[in-house]
Parts: sequence; structure tokens; C-alpha cells
Amino acid sequence: MSRTGKRSIVIPSGTEISVADGSVSVKGKGGVLTRAVHQNISIKVEGNSVTVVPTSETRLARALWGTYAAHIRNMVAGVNKPFVKKLQIEGIGFKAELSGKTLTLAIGFSHPIKVSIPDGLHVVLEKNVITISGSDREQVGQFAASVRALKKPEPYKGKGIRYEGEVVRKKAGKKVTSAAA
Repeated sequence: MSRTGKRSIVIPSGTEISVADGSVSVKGKGGVLTRAVHQNISIKVEGNSVTVVPTSETRLARALWGTYAAHIRNMVAGVNKPFVKKLQIEGIGFKAELSGKTLTLAIGFSHPIKVSIPDGLHVVLEKNVITISGSDREQVGQFAASVRALKKPEPYKGKGIRYEGEVVRKKAGKKVTSAAA
């Protein structure tokens, strides 16, 4: 039994949820999100709450039960208040520029790296902090992870791209000993 699947999902005012043809659609002030629903899961909208129920008693249906409940919860939260991830760029000469739907990063390579911003995401650049926001939680997290993967923080000086608040454990470098001849 899924603990998250058993709980009903409350629909806030100004949000509409519709289920049709094997997909669920959530519409709110932040946009419209749509997701395909697996055949082993049934979604019922009753008044101002949504319930997710498995259609069979298989292991797969029980596994998907809580997963789809969490997906719908995230969709409802995302169309009402956008999800935000912040990335910090640390290092001498490391910088980022934003032009249209392209993020250009100078992060220690011989050439600048250009990353195109997917539709549905809003990117803001302030000094060395990249703020990524959008209504789709998965899309925000995936884009932030792909930008961070371009130059992960290294453990000796801490240079690279990290999440805001991420702690990088630093290693001790090579020890310099006095040359005793």
C-alpha cells in the first residue's frame, strides 16, 4: 500500500484538472501541464480533490500508484507556483551570459559552451548565480543538472558549477616538504 497514493490531492482554487484518453492535464495560472497515465492507474476527480487508484493488484500497479500521485501533486504545485533551482558559478574567469534562449558559459575550457534553454523554462542571470524556474519540476531539475554536469565542482579548489547551498568537501592537496639534502 502506498502512503502517498492513499492521500487525496487537494485542488487549489484557480486550478483545473481533466482526465481524458489516458492522460491527465493540469491547468493553472502558471500554464498547462500534461502527462500520459499508465493503464494500471486510474485517476478520479471529485469536487476539489483528486484520488489515484491502481486498477489491478499487480506489483507494477502498486509501484506506479504513489509515483503518479506524486507526479500529479507536483503538477498542481507547479502551475500555481513555479519551481526554482539556483546554480552558483565559482572560479576565476568563470562567467555566464544570457542572450535570448541561449546560455553561454565560460568555465575554463578553450571555447565557450552554449546551452539552449528549453521552452517552458525561465532563466535569470545575476552575477555568478543562474536562477532556473518553471512549472514542470522534472524539466527544471533536469536542465539544472545538465548545466551543473558541464563543470562539476572539483574537490581541491572548489571551482565549477554547484547548486546553491551545496557543500563541496575539499581535499588536501599535495604537501610540500622541506628538501633535506
